[in-house]
Amino acid sequence: MSNCQKEKIVIVGAGPAGVSCAAELAKYGITSTLVDEAPKIGGVIYRGPLRQASKLPHLDENLKRAMAALKVRYEHHKQDITLQLQTKVLGPEGESGLLLQTQNQLTQIDYTKLVLATGCHERSVPFEGWQLPGVMLMGGMQLQLKSGLVRPGKKVALVGTGPLLPLVACQLHKSGAQVVGVYEASRFSELAKETVALLNKPKLTLSGLSMLAYLKKHNIPFKYGYGIVKAEGQEKLSSVTVAPYDEHWHADLSKAQHLAVDSLGVGYGFVARTQLAMLLGVSHQYTTTNGYVPLLDDNLRSSLNSIFVCGDTNGLLGAEAAIIEGKMVATMLAYEQACLSESTFHTRMRKLKTKRKQAQKFRAGFDRFSARREGLLALTQADTVVCRCEQVKRQQLDLALQQGAKDLSSVKMRTRIGMGDCQGKMCSSYALDRLHAAGHLDTLGVIRPRFPLDPIPFTLLEKNHEAV
Repeated sequence: MSNCQKEKIVIVGAGPAGVSCAAELAKYGITSTLVDEAPKIGGVIYRGPLRQASKLPHLDENLKRAMAALKVRYEHHKQDITLQLQTKVLGPEGESGLLLQTQNQLTQIDYTKLVLATGCHERSVPFEGWQLPGVMLMGGMQLQLKSGLVRPGKKVALVGTGPLLPLVACQLHKSGAQVVGVYEASRFSELAKETVALLNKPKLTLSGLSMLAYLKKHNIPFKYGYGIVKAEGQEKLSSVTVAPYDEHWHADLSKAQHLAVDSLGVGYGFVARTQLAMLLGVSHQYTTTNGYVPLLDDNLRSSLNSIFVCGDTNGLLGAEAAIIEGKMVATMLAYEQACLSESTFHTRMRKLKTKRKQAQKFRAGFDRFSARREGLLALTQADTVVCRCEQVKRQQLDLALQQGAKDLSSVKMRTRIGMGDCQGKMCSSYALDRLHAAGHLDTLGVIRPRFPLDPIPFTLLEKNHEAV
């Protein structure tokens, strides 16, 4: 099969989708280069601890097996995979190249086919007190547990929506933290409506039920139809206020509860991480669930013939679906290089697409259950900061909308939202939700990413100039 190699394939992202794609390509004798900014493969979900530990009681057995399976998949095929870890992709370089940053230098890599498996990032939801030390996004809290082996607090509450809530609650409890309560914004009756959708992945559904049973066994309250109101503290978090939510997630303050905690995990969903795809010129479309996602054909090819997108960059279907999509892209690339027959190609793609369809139906149930409601927008006060980089307050955004701003570009020019180092990752979702609520769905616009995607230290620029 080695005779079929024609393309120089670069894969950005060594999570489930990227590793799966590289390993599947290797089955056909096709080499690839796999680039990731982390020191280990696996992505946020399967990376595991960054240091040795004798025991990992906070990680469930299913997760440990999945992490091990991904590592075995890579190890079995690593002779055909060039792995570049601790390497950031800063953006395009020329017509078919990428500018990379390692710890000590800037380099360039060329490609004829590019696979983007850059994953997702968490959706920030501003509320009173959300900037206090001790308040963190739930995925970040989980990352501290799984990769840093650090317990993110002694007395913890979790608020938000979706399947990550019970998972992180169990992990926190197993790590020794006191979980004072878990508050799911949507009502149980809404979850019950999605029974048929959840049966598309019976093992995952049973796993979720076992987590809820674990919480009940250890007397950890899990309340449906409840959510955050505000966080309080002087120099760090000391308490949070939660309350029942109505069907639109407006808080009933007359029934508010105050909890003494030193840590709060907040999880109201994720957004596809598409900044690199946008910078490369890939066409995107806005979705209320996942933000802006690339426009792809049925085989995950983007609007640019040489670029494919897979995994959570293509919408949030989870790790199992990301692995399937990585295999789909690899199968397509192998077919284009005449590494497998047309009949074999169609057979394999049909099987992969069937599995992916099941994951889509399963996820659609959770998406409907966890769909953000307008009440979240009412959590901020006039002086609540909604853009951390530029310290923009809600009242500034209110004024911009009152003055007629109908798209993100206008909001950005009037308020500086999206002009900081994070390039809108933290604030653009809130701004989009505000524009949507104001009735500007047809004119939303987008905050265009800037080159470089991450700041370049002057020392590296000096070294690069000397090398030239």
